[in-house]
Amino acid sequence: MNALCAIAVLAISSAQGHDLAKPSPEQMAWQDAEIGMFVHFAPNTWQDSEYDKLTTPLDQINPQKLDTDQWARTAKSMGAKYLVFVAKHVGGFCWWQTKTTDYSVKNTPWKDGKGDVMADVARSCKKYGLKLGVYLSPADHKHGIDVGGKANDSAKQAAYVDVFRTQLTELLTKYGPIFEVWFDGSLTFDVGDILAKYSPQAVVFQGPEASIRWVGNEEGYAPYPCWNGAKFDRKTWGTLTAHDGTPEGDRWLPSEVDCRMRDSWFWNTKNADSIKPLDKLMEMYESGVGHGAVLLLNNTPDTTGLIPSADVARAKEFGDEIKRRYGIPIVYSQGTGNTVEAMPSAPATIDAAITMEDISQGERIREYVIEGLIDGKWTQLAKGTAVGHKKIDRFDPVKVSKIRIRVTHSIGEPMIRKLAVFNTAP
Repeated sequence: MNALCAIAVLAISSAQGHDLAKPSPEQMAWQDAEIGMFVHFAPNTWQDSEYDKLTTPLDQINPQKLDTDQWARTAKSMGAKYLVFVAKHVGGFCWWQTKTTDYSVKNTPWKDGKGDVMADVARSCKKYGLKLGVYLSPADHKHGIDVGGKANDSAKQAAYVDVFRTQLTELLTKYGPIFEVWFDGSLTFDVGDILAKYSPQAVVFQGPEASIRWVGNEEGYAPYPCWNGAKFDRKTWGTLTAHDGTPEGDRWLPSEVDCRMRDSWFWNTKNADSIKPLDKLMEMYESGVGHGAVLLLNNTPDTTGLIPSADVARAKEFGDEIKRRYGIPIVYSQGTGNTVEAMPSAPATIDAAITMEDISQGERIREYVIEGLIDGKWTQLAKGTAVGHKKIDRFDPVKVSKIRIRVTHSIGEPMIRKLAVFNTAP
């Protein structure tokens, strides 16, 4: 072996021995879901407000047409694989039969106070094959609790911790397996024992036990590159965003892009014309899921308990357009090594490529180019850095006889789960 060969072998061995952050099976399953649906519903819905003003008498909260099957069908129509229900928003109102507070569904006329929306959501998710997620706000304005679950009066802190732990235990034990738990605004105390005991399979949004993170905006996009790795620090872990991602991170912490169908999280009487157009939703998909993140799109019921028909129709249009553009590739391939090729049965016009890494082995790709064979010459169509779970590259339409990804920088041997190309033109 000559000196140059020896150096090359040493470099490969060193790269393959690199201790990359890797996802848990639960994180991988969550990233494969790609799309979820958020459902915001609270006394705010009766107030034309994003935050509960604590002014609505509970006897006025009576969503007589409430139909969680309609919510689940809406989620399915847009391609969502899971649904996250806001069981308690920051105002403190609880949509399940909790023993912790009177500010809850049990003191409304809906179903004579015996209704349980969380239970209905769980049944509908099971019926329609959706995973179930729950949002439990650490903040609770009704009881004087601020962001993170911090009491305004320090003397009340211990009492609220007990209340919150009881609420979390109720939600994790009464409604079947939980896929995702949301602690909006992070959490200033530890509930890791409850999560480990009752929902070890759940991914956790923010807080000390976080296994997924907020992307850092509510506009429907992930920055690029959107690295899945992050450097662990106990003080900041629960509040990291996608901007804290680094390929040198020591733990896997993928990003969730939470965004709204309308310009508000809660339904109100003034913004029916703010439903996002289909092109905007597709832009969010391509710059969210297409940057390796998971997209959590909110649809919000009105005071009847139904998601408005226009919102439902747009959700279906969104799901249909994703299928039309990216449902069936012209050709696809997979493989290991610095170059993976795919060849259509005949020269084909393409304008998009999807690349996926085998993230079970971490993010190995650091730089790549997508090239098409045009008139016998390889031509660059796109380039990038992070691939991760999924990277969507768009480019001008071009007719190719072959397509390939060529990895120009990696840590260890690249592992391409999928290379697929599409013609997304109508």
